[in-house]
Amino acid sequence: MTQERIPVDLWFDPLCPWAWITSRWLLEVEKVRPVRPRWHVMSLAVLNEGKDVPEEYRKMLATEAWWGVRVAVAVEQRSGNEELGRFYTALGTRLHNRREPRSLETIAAALADVGQPADLIEAAESTDYDEALRKSHHDGMDRVGQEVGTPVIAVEDVAFFGPVVSPAPRGEAAGRLWDGVLLVAGTDGFFELKRSRTRDPIFD
Repeated sequence: MTQERIPVDLWFDPLCPWAWITSRWLLEVEKVRPVRPRWHVMSLAVLNEGKDVPEEYRKMLATEAWWGVRVAVAVEQRSGNEELGRFYTALGTRLHNRREPRSLETIAAALADVGQPADLIEAAESTDYDEALRKSHHDGMDRVGQEVGTPVIAVEDVAFFGPVVSPAPRGEAAGRLWDGVLLVAGTDGFFELKRSRTRDPIFD
């Protein structure tokens, strides 16, 4: 008898390298644990509204930070959650593994990679999807509080920020990390376990 897979919800912004690594880890977990990832968009631009951030980062948040998330929402509305996951994989691979520019051209290429209609790129500079984007963003963030960021994971009645890890564990190592994260995150009264990052994001 096949074991039923438990839905695991992950909120991401395609620009975030740490969310990208966490998402690749979750796909590894899917191979060794009975889980089924579901993908949701959150927004670094929305997260940082009204916050004191460096000017260069503020300029990015006002422009290119909106492009990928808007198109991601458009993909999900047009084609469903599984296709959103495929688009995220295509765009994340280009942005992080290949270090392609955070540009409309890169997003358009990712759409083409997964066979999505080319006209979806028009969503990047449209506000038509912003209401749905904000709803998705707050659905994730409200589960964990506003002092954290991306990624957010929710499984059954447990939600948490992270894990932040570099590089993504593979195989059974990914499964063991999942077991441990789920254990501590599901412990009543547990809130935080953290240390300083001593390495940059490692993509493979």
